[in-house]
This record gives sequence, structure tokens and C-alpha cells, in this order.
Amino acid sequence: MLINPSLLFLDEPTSGLDSTTAQRILSILLELAKGGRTVALTIHQPSSRLFYMFHKLLLLSEGNPLYFGHGSTAMDHFSSIGYSPSFAMNPADFLLDLANGIPSDESPKEQILMKETVISAYKTSIYEKLKGELEEIRDREIIDELGNKELERWPTTWWQQFTVLLKRGLKERKHESFSIYNITEILISAVFTGSLWWKSDISHLQDQVGLLFFMSGFWAIFPLMQAIFTFPQERMMLQKERSSGMYRLSSYFMSRIVADLPMELILPTSFITIAYWMSGLKPTALNFLHTLSVLLYGVLVSQGVGLAIGSVLMDLKKAAILCSVLVLIFLLAGGFYIQHVPTFISWIKYVSVTGYTFKLLLGSQFKPNETYPCGGEDGVFCKVEDFPSVKAVGLERQFVCVVAMGVMLVGYRLIAYLGLMRIG
Repeated sequence: MLINPSLLFLDEPTSGLDSTTAQRILSILLELAKGGRTVALTIHQPSSRLFYMFHKLLLLSEGNPLYFGHGSTAMDHFSSIGYSPSFAMNPADFLLDLANGIPSDESPKEQILMKETVISAYKTSIYEKLKGELEEIRDREIIDELGNKELERWPTTWWQQFTVLLKRGLKERKHESFSIYNITEILISAVFTGSLWWKSDISHLQDQVGLLFFMSGFWAIFPLMQAIFTFPQERMMLQKERSSGMYRLSSYFMSRIVADLPMELILPTSFITIAYWMSGLKPTALNFLHTLSVLLYGVLVSQGVGLAIGSVLMDLKKAAILCSVLVLIFLLAGGFYIQHVPTFISWIKYVSVTGYTFKLLLGSQFKPNETYPCGGEDGVFCKVEDFPSVKAVGLERQFVCVVAMGVMLVGYRLIAYLGLMRIG
């Protein structure tokens, strides 16, 4: 009763109870049945008051059906084939006598003959009529299914399902994403980052390049580790709601993706707004917006990686371990730590999210022909693109990075959807 079932199976719910309590139990079940539920039960010697409360009655004898139909017409059916009580009695008692083959003081052979007669009467009258009704219902359902198959399966449209799930997702996620812990963590990280790189101009190019790489790495780890929890935590709910046909998997998936956008983008926006102006990066609105756009783009791609890993593994411990290894590989292959990568393993940089983000962040701050003060004497300038950490990554082919990240943005989410199809 806790889950409000549409079908109830009960085995002798009135056994051991007095007649008054038994009637109360049956009255409650009757109200449940009137509310649209199906209640099927076995009962032990009901009183006449309980007997007439049944909508449908099934009488069995050694596994053979003797009667199925309205309880109020059971006595009329047996009277029509020559079996009726010789005096007024509880219909339930009479039917039990019939089922046991002892309506009177007849011999065992006559009792067997009587039982066979009753079974035969059921097959020739009730069974054929019932079979015809069931076939009619089946044919009608087949016609309805062919005509309205999609409508019957999904009583609401895709957009309605998406809207409701989106509202639910926003209500659930806002408390988790904007918890005091998360907000405090990001604000402290932003202030600490800005303080470490306080007013670091282009004359300290190595520091600025290190700052951009730190941003690309930090905002690859944070959304990725958050995203791996999304689907494993909702697995049980998804299985239960999908098994009852509440919504399409695609509407659920898209609602989660859209609901996560404001949650995943507000915190990095706050971070970069604080850290950018404190750290001495180029103080123009165009450069700031360029850097912010690149960082948010990288956040969305990293989130896709976490969603894919979480939905495929559906195990938080395994997912966390795999994500840690992947992030480490992405950071090492990003071009900042190692500038001369052996040829046989150089392909890793092409799947590194942080590598693409780092290159785009460099492009948001520096131009190929831009110079910076170098050497010990004043007036000596070198090209930014020749600086070792920048040269290893390069400032050219920025559009290729945008396209590659776009492919990963869609590809990882497609993997996440395919992973959900296994359970939903």
C-alpha cells in the first residue's frame, strides 16, 4: 500500500478474524477497487454479507473452474443446471459443497458424476461466452494499438516530458550545485589564484602561461568529477520511472543536459571574473570575454567526459578512478609539462581536452606576432610564439581546436546516451 499499487493479490485476508472485522477488511478492499484498482483474493468460508460484496467470483474444484462471473448470479447459474439448495442457506456454503462434491448424501460415484456435470456445464456455457468476450477485447486492443501505438505508449508529448523533467532537474540540482561548500570552494580558489598571479604582466610570460594552463586543468577536473555522479545516483529512479512508461529516455537525457548548463557555467564564470582581473591578464573586455568563452567551452567538454564515464560504468568508485587517470593523462599531454613528446605516443595530445583548452586560452591572450620583454637588458623583445611553452603548443590553427572540441562535446554525450540505453 505504500507504493499505491494498481493490482493487489491477497491470500485469505479474513482468516482468523471475527465476522465484524472481516467485513471491515472487505469494505476497505471494496473502496480500493472502486478507486480504480484491481483486487484479487482467495477467501475462506465468507459469510453471506461478504459473499455479495464480490464483483466477480471464481469457483474452482481440484483446479477445474466451475464458475466465473458475477457473484450475485452464481446461484442462478447452478439452479439452471439442476443444482440448488433445498433450504435457505449461505450461498458460499452451498458453492463450497458443490466444489467438494457433497451437496447431499449421494454415493461417491454420484458425487464424481455430479462434479463432471458441473465442469461440463461451465465449459459449454460460461467458458465459451467468456472466450468470446476476451477475443473481442483482444481484437479491439489490436486495432487501437495499430491506430494509436505511439499515443498509447506515451500519453504526453516529448516536449511536455522534457519541460516537466527540466523543472524537476533545476529544482534538484540548484541545491547541490550552489551549496555553501561549492560556492566557498570556488571563491577561495579564485581569490587564491588571483593572489598568486597578482598583476602578473607580459614581462612575466612564463607565469601567465602557467596561469592559463592551471585554469584549463582546474576547470577540466572540477566539472568532470561532478558529472560522473549524475547518472549513477539516478539509476534506480530512472529504471523505476522508465519501467512504468513515464517518459522517453531522450526527453530525460536532454532535460539533464539542459538543466546542468546554468549549474555548470555559473561557477566557472564567477571564478574567471575574480581571478582574471586580479592576475593581470589583458585588461580589455574583448580579451576577457574571449577567455571566458574558451573556459566555458572546455567546461562543457569535460562535463561530457564525466557523463560518458558515469553512464557506461554506473559505478562511482570505478568511475572516479578512471577519471583521475584520464585527467592526469590529459594534463601531461597538454603541452606544458612535456614539450618534446616521443612520436609513438604523441597522438595522446589529440584527445586531450586540456590540451585544446590550453591552446585556445593562449590564443585568447596572445597573437602570433606579439612580443614580450626578454633578456637582461631593456629594449630587447622576443616573439611570444617563440617562447618554449607557447611554441610547444602553438598559436595557429585555433579553428581546428574549436572543431575538435565540438566533436568531443557531441561525441561524449552520445556515448553517455548509449550507456543509458542499457538500463533505461
